[in-house]
Amino acid sequence: MTAEAAVSGQPAHPLPAAWRAPLVHAALAWLVLLLLFLPDWRAMAGQWWDSSTYNHILLVPPIIGWLVAQRRDAVLQLTPSGWWPALIVFAGAGFLWLLGDFAGLAIVRQFAVVVMAQASFAAVMGPEVVAGLLFPLFYMLFLVPFGDEMIPALQTLTARLTMVFLGLVHTPATINGVFITTPAGYFKVAEACSGIKFLIAMIAYGALVANVCFLRWSRRIGFMVLSVVVPIVANGLRAFGTIWIAGRVGISFASSFDHVFYGWVFFAVVMALCVAAGWRFFDRAVDAPMIDPAAIAASPIVRTLAARRMSARVAMPLMLVIALVFVSWGGIAPTLAARLQPGVRLPATKGWEAIPDDDGVAWTPLHGGADRHFRMRFRNPRGDTVDVSFALYANQGEGREAGGYGQGAQPLGSRWSWESPGPAVGVARSDVIQAPGTGPLPERRLCLTWYRSGTLLTGSNLALRLHVMADHLVLRRQATAVLILSASDRFNRDPQAALAAFLASFGPVDRWIDTMAAGQP
Repeated sequence: MTAEAAVSGQPAHPLPAAWRAPLVHAALAWLVLLLLFLPDWRAMAGQWWDSSTYNHILLVPPIIGWLVAQRRDAVLQLTPSGWWPALIVFAGAGFLWLLGDFAGLAIVRQFAVVVMAQASFAAVMGPEVVAGLLFPLFYMLFLVPFGDEMIPALQTLTARLTMVFLGLVHTPATINGVFITTPAGYFKVAEACSGIKFLIAMIAYGALVANVCFLRWSRRIGFMVLSVVVPIVANGLRAFGTIWIAGRVGISFASSFDHVFYGWVFFAVVMALCVAAGWRFFDRAVDAPMIDPAAIAASPIVRTLAARRMSARVAMPLMLVIALVFVSWGGIAPTLAARLQPGVRLPATKGWEAIPDDDGVAWTPLHGGADRHFRMRFRNPRGDTVDVSFALYANQGEGREAGGYGQGAQPLGSRWSWESPGPAVGVARSDVIQAPGTGPLPERRLCLTWYRSGTLLTGSNLALRLHVMADHLVLRRQATAVLILSASDRFNRDPQAALAAFLASFGPVDRWIDTMAAGQP
């Protein structure tokens, strides 16, 4: 800074005149998008603040600001310009938001609104500026709270890693799904022990370190692999340590030790070890510029892209129209409720009689937002016992997803956990779930799940969501039914045989579901 600039208080690099209007356009575009999609942004912010899994995202906005500040002086040497190809990305993100809205997938909507923000910035700033701010724009994707969908897989992986470590120290143990039995007791790798909190935080941290500290892509990729593998293995060590300590000094001490030492203290050490492992491979000098504006401006690819210009004054209203079309289209979907008949009609089940629920571990499937819900237990003269859970939805959407995460046979947060796939039964989804029993042994259930919507009969959540999307796109009203049949080894010698006998008593599943959905005669 010169003496004159210091005395006058003017910045050494004042904002160029060519940047003033584009920055105003970008700010206005983001403000309008924030208002139009406020429920999605508010839901994201709520998860950042309220969910410990996503508390780390509160640091992402200031990190993005810091990344932009690192590049500020270099980026101001680039030329902003309107760019029409970004409108294609913007429209694609809007359509993705619409599909997520129709399917009740919050994560898809939230991803789409972030991409719309990125695309709107590109539309008014152009490829030169986007190239200069490519990593900060990419880092905006970490605003999306993702990861819950990985919890079941991470639970299973953690349990298997724990068994490996127990084997290395010659501790006898058996595993069933996410349940591990040792001489010290019966342990469950719960959702909170899956390691998802640290994994997604480490992925975001690893991406930041890979960009700031490395230049070679081979080293960046290597560090990202380290950032994924190490927290998964470390979480397996954490679970192993808890079980091992329980075998030495008791479960109560192991539980308290897990909460005090492990958790973020343990993983902070792991995070530091990851950085230490990569330290000697850092190849970006401390004073090296983050971008080269001259190289960006001279790039043949950037120059070719920059030739596809469009006035920001034209791009702005076009983006508004596109956004309003998708918001209006999505607003129609909640009104597409099918007309339901009152009550639920129970079809005949030859040779089976309804009985009250009695002993065993309580099993209550979750059908959030269902308009009709029916549960009953049946028993035949041989003593086979089957639980039936039926739910009917007039429409699918946020808070009323028949196949949503945590819905159905294994409600999220219940005592029941997924153990393994069950035997194939037609198109049904087949699962074996487990919970600590009333006696020394756990209780297992075989659960069969069917979804029915129009002519569709499937056990696939994905197939159901695609079907619902198609219905909403053409504004078709169609109800969705869910049927879950379950048999417990607490009541049946062979749960599979009990379910087969029950299925044989009423004929085709789709006809049985349609009869129940028809309501009271």
